Amino acid sequence: MTLLLLALTLATGVEAAEFTLRIGLIDQAPAAAPPLSALLPPIVDDGLEGARQGIRDNATTGRFTGQAFELVPTRVAPGTPAAAAFRDLHGQGLRVFLINLPAPDLLALADLPEARDSLLFNIGAPDDRLRVTDCRRNLLHTAPSRAMLADALAQYLAWKRWTRWFLVVGPTPGDQAYAAALRRAAKRFGARILVEKPWTFEAGASRTDSGHFTEQQEANAFTQVADYDILLVADESDTFGEYLNYRSFLARPVGGTRGLSAAAWSGVSEQWGATQFQRRFRERTGRFMTPLDYAAWLAVRSIGEAATRTGSPDPGPLRAYLLGPDFKLAAFKGVPASFRDWNGQLRQPLLIVSPRVLVSVSPQEGFLHQFSTLDTLGYDRAETTCGMK
Repeated sequence: MTLLLLALTLATGVEAAEFTLRIGLIDQAPAAAPPLSALLPPIVDDGLEGARQGIRDNATTGRFTGQAFELVPTRVAPGTPAAAAFRDLHGQGLRVFLINLPAPDLLALADLPEARDSLLFNIGAPDDRLRVTDCRRNLLHTAPSRAMLADALAQYLAWKRWTRWFLVVGPTPGDQAYAAALRRAAKRFGARILVEKPWTFEAGASRTDSGHFTEQQEANAFTQVADYDILLVADESDTFGEYLNYRSFLARPVGGTRGLSAAAWSGVSEQWGATQFQRRFRERTGRFMTPLDYAAWLAVRSIGEAATRTGSPDPGPLRAYLLGPDFKLAAFKGVPASFRDWNGQLRQPLLIVSPRVLVSVSPQEGFLHQFSTLDTLGYDRAETTCGMK
């Protein structure tokens, strides 16, 4: 491994320069909410531990090149503008940042005057508008978009010929946005939404002695609709989707944000070196890596790879290399990941998973593209108005 790392460094043709690249991480404290189940305790370091794993992995190569990487995390309170935190880190000399904030707050940071000489990585916001109309030259995305997630699932459903959908949509803006992505995916891959219903029942009595009976009756009555192949749930806030499993009037699978779902990462993945990768993370943290952890890890590893190849810690050379044709990142998913130069989105395979099993990986066989089959997931170049170059 040592000889391989040295060979890769020499193959870049760039003279190794010694430096320390400090990476800021700005996220928001999660809002307090009771968990859906006591089996799922809240994760207080989601994303942070993924970034730390990336720092450790970068250090493997950095030991031979004289390059060091340091993570500087900052957490802001919900509803508090993050501009002050960004300016503080920028004033300390940081120019590369991981951001886990809602889309409006993310754009507000990217548009700050101080951010013009910086490079930001979106590790959390799935909003499609960030990749279609509201792109920023200083903003790259390692989190997949909602369109990518919906397309990945729809491709698998098309392969299964489960093309008749029953869509249940929650009340939050995220639920509505994911439902819109599913509608778009249905048109792209030949599915039909036979029934669409909003979920309005509040399952607040689940912890009472008879709460399960109320939920059972409500779900059974709610799902008495015409026949369909799969019940798709748009429930990003995780407040009701799980209640529909095994309670629908017809014996049909549940998918979407619950049940059969698309994800950038999951603890069930064990192929392409993922077992060793997962083990290293669990030994450090005592838990499985989440999709947010994985997006943070991807961002830090992308930064490390670009810094090694360019011999520079500066945002300009880093960005140029990341958006160029030579950047390829091993992502433990069978094929290398790379950035789309038209909107800054990291193209990557997406896992189709159940709670305990890896079911498939998208893109599915047979879905072709003139440049990369990974670009069958999400918005393609001609579908965006962005101009990253």
